[in-house]
Amino acid sequence: MNRLALMVLKNIHRAPGLYAKLCHYAKNTDRYPEAEKWAHIHKIMKIAVESGNIDLVVTGLENIPAEGGLLLYGNHQGLFDVLAIASTCEPPLGIVYKKELKNVPVLKQILTCTKSFAMDREDVRQSLTVIQNVTKEVQSGRNYVIFPEGTRSKKGNAMGDFHGGSFRCAVKAKCPVVPMAFIDCFRVLDEKGSKPLTAQLHYLKPIEYEEYKDMKPAELAELVKSRIQECID
Repeated sequence: MNRLALMVLKNIHRAPGLYAKLCHYAKNTDRYPEAEKWAHIHKIMKIAVESGNIDLVVTGLENIPAEGGLLLYGNHQGLFDVLAIASTCEPPLGIVYKKELKNVPVLKQILTCTKSFAMDREDVRQSLTVIQNVTKEVQSGRNYVIFPEGTRSKKGNAMGDFHGGSFRCAVKAKCPVVPMAFIDCFRVLDEKGSKPLTAQLHYLKPIEYEEYKDMKPAELAELVKSRIQECID
């Protein structure tokens, strides 16, 4: 059985209610506190992980400060990456995502509720606007996730190049940077079937602005990638 189908079937009795409430939040997102909306998203994602025969090993949650204003950068292995973050990270956060995902059911509503930004990788001007918007939001105290490879690697645990441009947000916002290492998360939705499997998500020690203030965005990209690679190794 497909793993997504398994998640739905195991929760067929409560999925409609959970989805309806998520849609309500998305349609009326300005009427509800961010913490309330995120708590519901967090609940849905935890249920999904627990129902999918997934042993998600998570470390380093203490590296995410309770107060916002930071950026999380991780290697990108697939759609499950977002699910893994949302099911484990309790402080609310938004995501910078590729525009092709904006109409995916459930994900669409989550992105709306979290004030996430769609990036058109082929439109330089639009990408710069997204960077500027994220920078302002982080400076105001919100958290954001960015996948600096731009797309999933499709090479398992091997990473692609980290694009330095995505680190301009951190340099401009002068905020803490939290590297995230995803290990075997690609297996969750890429492999056929729904047999039990183990995936890992490690929130690594924050890189404070004082540590990278003299670096260019490309240099910070390499630093973050090296920290993630050390964890994968």
